[in-house]
Amino acid sequence: MSFATGLGNAFPPSLIPAAKKQALGTNYLAFNSTAAGDTDTFAQQYLPELYEAEIERYGNQTLQGFLRMVGAEMPMQSDQVIWSEQNRLHVAYDGCTIATNTTITVPLEADKNCAVRAGATIVVSEGLVTMKARVKAVSVVAAGPPRVCTLTVDTYKVANMNKGNAGGLAGVASAAKIFVYGSEFGKGTQGMEAANVAIAGGAGNDQLVSAIQPDFTQFSNKPIIIKDFYEVSGSDTAQIGWVEVATEDGTSGYLWYLKAESETRLRFEDYLEMAMVEAEKKGAGSALDGSEGLFAAIEDRGNVYNDFAGAAAPGAGALGDFDTILKQLDTQGAIEENMLFLSRQTALDFDDMIAAMNGSYASTGAASYGLFNNEEDMALNFGFSGFRRGSYDFYKTDWKYLNDFSTRGNIGDIDGVLIPAGTSTVYDQLLGSNIRRPFLHVRYRASEADDRRMKTWVVGSVGAATSGLDAMQVHFLSERLLCVQGANNFVLLKSTV
Repeated sequence: MSFATGLGNAFPPSLIPAAKKQALGTNYLAFNSTAAGDTDTFAQQYLPELYEAEIERYGNQTLQGFLRMVGAEMPMQSDQVIWSEQNRLHVAYDGCTIATNTTITVPLEADKNCAVRAGATIVVSEGLVTMKARVKAVSVVAAGPPRVCTLTVDTYKVANMNKGNAGGLAGVASAAKIFVYGSEFGKGTQGMEAANVAIAGGAGNDQLVSAIQPDFTQFSNKPIIIKDFYEVSGSDTAQIGWVEVATEDGTSGYLWYLKAESETRLRFEDYLEMAMVEAEKKGAGSALDGSEGLFAAIEDRGNVYNDFAGAAAPGAGALGDFDTILKQLDTQGAIEENMLFLSRQTALDFDDMIAAMNGSYASTGAASYGLFNNEEDMALNFGFSGFRRGSYDFYKTDWKYLNDFSTRGNIGDIDGVLIPAGTSTVYDQLLGSNIRRPFLHVRYRASEADDRRMKTWVVGSVGAATSGLDAMQVHFLSERLLCVQGANNFVLLKSTV
């Protein structure tokens, strides 16, 4: 016979008497049993050894810290941040055409004037073939597009540019480049400040050209609002668990909601940084507002280098690639100190590159890398944190965001980013003066009434009741943007294979 208990249970627990005094499986409920009716029962004849703390099998999973190392955070009180960046000091054009033996056509932007004036001396090149000339007349086609400027020149050393002939310039369309290196005038002649430029297709025949007026390029960005929340019922806040939890603020105990709320906070803090790295501006036809993040700014206004080091020759191939990057930096701001945030594979490529060069030191004494002082008998260090190449110092580190399998590490299309160290001079609207700021910095919305850098508030009936909801809701909010100033000095390393 059997005696079943339970009120309407589909699979009620039961005790089945036996003829002998002995422990039978039919009379005990196993804690780890998968049988129907046993899955929710904490009972068995042997007490297990219980580890009360969770095992952190993925280690520290937080990703924040990148922006703290390379930039700063500052308040703002507007819907938009606008800054200006200076253009180049010297006058140069590419995409020019050798039109005839004595004329060069220069493409102009729609709203820009020609900065080359009569009397200027210029270098003209097609590839590695160069000539020097003096501009004797300038004419601009007012209509367009495209607007073009025609320079009539006299050449030095040879009679003319000898278009398309041996010893001359080929005259391939849009293949020539020019830059101004000075000027030359005869005795008793009018100076450049009163030079006349003929305007073809315009209202008048001549236009007085005076000094070159400086121009600047303006950029802007808008903040985005980032939100998240966590909710737990009032009953579960008072329910004890058997797993001990510990949060980042030092709170610990056997209340599971503490862990859930803590992880929501950590995840949101990571989102604050990830959003600044990944954000995209609104494109044509998009219904979103968006903002410009780090990757988008570099791809739009900076330098992108694909497939650094390559798979075929890591180390040996990396040096040639790296020198190509240095030559590009020379054409930009040539900022001496730079930081490299790299994926694991790219960091190893850099180590191999430096180690390969350092290996030749003992035999030749010709190569010495590192901000540390290398000596002939110094043990080779495969974990370089800083090195010097050419006139540049570099500090490198692994970027966890590029290695984590739940973020960019699961894609592998970004190998690293080069960020200039130091500051740039910008005009601050709040202070009304020029101040120095990091090239990379975060602006967050704040005023005397509300600081939206990182807001947290609790609503519900738990603790100090604020509503009739029988639950606790923890809300998180931030409103921020990333300013990437001088993006032409940044380099994004990407993989295409």
